[in-house]
Amino acid sequence: MSLELTSTAFKAEKTIPKHYTGDGADKSPPLRWSEPPSGTKSIALICDDPDAPRGTWVHWVLFNLPAQARELEEGVPTTETLGNGAKQSKNDFGNIGYGGPAPPKGKAHRYFFKLYALDITLDLAPGATKAQLEAAMNGHILAEGQLMGTYQR
Repeated sequence: MSLELTSTAFKAEKTIPKHYTGDGADKSPPLRWSEPPSGTKSIALICDDPDAPRGTWVHWVLFNLPAQARELEEGVPTTETLGNGAKQSKNDFGNIGYGGPAPPKGKAHRYFFKLYALDITLDLAPGATKAQLEAAMNGHILAEGQLMGTYQR
């Protein structure tokens, strides 16, 4: 099953506004998604850039969002645990939470926001890496969706 993931800040495969990048306020963009399947216990989100010079660059790892959540507002706090119990990890900039696009000058990079509906609540501590999250999600994904935006300097 697929989830529809959208943003009021940018359309799929279009430019992510500067406000949501390392060149602007570096706030996470607002995200909304469709109803996950029944049996969903939690939701996870990964944002990464596969076009980075040193390999895929992780911009955001968030997990254990409540199953009833349908959106993330602009500017999610960069704390390990959110008010709704969701947990965040370090991005490849070395900071907790969202770190916006900041590619080297040149061609546009693609930024994939990937959302997962899971049949479990993950037993991971804040700070778990993308690889640890992916391993913990293995076999527990009920539905997924993605939104890709681009950015270049």
